[in-house]
Amino acid sequence: MEQGKFRRKLSLLDLTLLGVGSMVGSGWLFASQAAVKMAGGIAWIPWLFGALAVMLIGLVYGEMAAAIPRAGGFVRYPDYTHGSLVGYLIGFASMMAYSSVAGVESEAVRSYASSYIPGLDTADGNVSIWGNLFQIALLVLFFLINYWSVQVFGKINTIVTILKFVVPLLTIIILLFNFHPSNFTVTGASPGGIHGAMQGLTAGGLVFAFLGFRQAVDFGAEARNPQRDIPRAIVFAVLLSAAIYVLLQIVFIGAVPHSMLSGGWNAISFKSPFANLMETLGLGWFAVIIFADAILSPSGTGNIYLAGTARTLFAWARNGYFYSVIGKIDVRTGLPRGALWLTLLLSIVWTLPFRFSMWSGLVNAVTSATVMTYMIGPVGVAALRRTAPDLVRPYKLKGLGVIAPAAFICATWIIYWAGWQTDSLLIGFTLASLILYFAFMDRDSETRNRMRTEWKSGIWLIVYYLFVGVMSILGSFTNTKVYSIVIPNPWDTIVVGLGAIVFYYWGVASALRVPRIVEEDEAESEEESRYVASGDSVNV
Repeated sequence: MEQGKFRRKLSLLDLTLLGVGSMVGSGWLFASQAAVKMAGGIAWIPWLFGALAVMLIGLVYGEMAAAIPRAGGFVRYPDYTHGSLVGYLIGFASMMAYSSVAGVESEAVRSYASSYIPGLDTADGNVSIWGNLFQIALLVLFFLINYWSVQVFGKINTIVTILKFVVPLLTIIILLFNFHPSNFTVTGASPGGIHGAMQGLTAGGLVFAFLGFRQAVDFGAEARNPQRDIPRAIVFAVLLSAAIYVLLQIVFIGAVPHSMLSGGWNAISFKSPFANLMETLGLGWFAVIIFADAILSPSGTGNIYLAGTARTLFAWARNGYFYSVIGKIDVRTGLPRGALWLTLLLSIVWTLPFRFSMWSGLVNAVTSATVMTYMIGPVGVAALRRTAPDLVRPYKLKGLGVIAPAAFICATWIIYWAGWQTDSLLIGFTLASLILYFAFMDRDSETRNRMRTEWKSGIWLIVYYLFVGVMSILGSFTNTKVYSIVIPNPWDTIVVGLGAIVFYYWGVASALRVPRIVEEDEAESEEESRYVASGDSVNV
């Protein structure tokens, strides 16, 4: 099969809105209530920490993506810096995390649409056959939008994301006219305080709301000017989304009628928080608009994640850990159509009506897995500074010696704060997948020799996973009655932070002596080669 190339069609605006469109999805409709129930009147603070953590991680990826723009870069870079074992583990976690989102978002659309379209749910509240068909049809629509061309996809996403901005902004303005500052002194959150704020980052979905910043990196091979635009798109997307989320949290806290807070924040239980709050305030007309946006927002996010998952699967295949047909680019359209077909199938699987006790925990685990794919970035960029000092870096991050370890510590805290129930599933599935790693890699003597060498570059990651798992049992975020808390808060968080520093420097020291950067890549073009050769730099 003749190999095509990605088409460079995406502008800075397209890349920025890819990130914003991923971050401002269905999360804004629910996360504010979840955060305030856990943290109370200080619920806006963890939003700032989440934005800071993601910004630090995004900046380190900005340097790598500008120097080596690749489709599915989050999966390619670990393989370049640390070899096959680390590349495989991060790729598997990415596949699990990414492939679930489009299906989950289609379920969210179906849930809201059931208010307008009869027959999508059964009488007992389960998904009907028609509901399942509706979800599948929506995924097929996402697939077709992506299947046509990246330019069509980019322009449709730009339009949808701009529309998605309007409703949250109007919500902020309207609720400001119903603001009660005294609400910020109300107590009764569970667990409340700083512990509640840390728990809300993961269990409340706050960090998950920011994870879409990676789209600018994953679509790097399709950016018109990746060296300049990728770092800027990351910064702009995080700042815009953070501003929206912090303001939404503040107005939600201030707009809840004081009479409803007699039982404390934990007693607040709106089914559709912002829409029901508008109805409570006598603004039913705007509640209808929010319900409509609750269909548009998840659709936009699902559409982007279906595209992003395809780039991740493509990158995994190009690394050599999956079937080669998934790593092919269509000559005519410049799209990884094989990866798009597989993404559609995986997304549909996530919507099937499985019924077993681990399902909800599994969904939480695979979405939280996204952060476990991010923590490798700070290690990788620091390793490249040491092992590839002559690599042309159009964007070179200042203060990397401080920013990279800080980003790794933040990522580790976020994983740990998810709790034992999530981490045990996540780490268990990822380590169990090593069976597939040996199956795909055990091909010839040369590959086996490479595995033995690169195992030394990856053992630190396996020990890191085990460390986080053990701390999840011993610490205060165990989220289960089976185990007693051995290390109370905040000492458990301090221990995890200190451990993260050790693993960060171990990971940097374990990198391949010569990074295995694939030069004959889909990202190369005469135009890009001229730009890189010029050595131009960009500041953010």
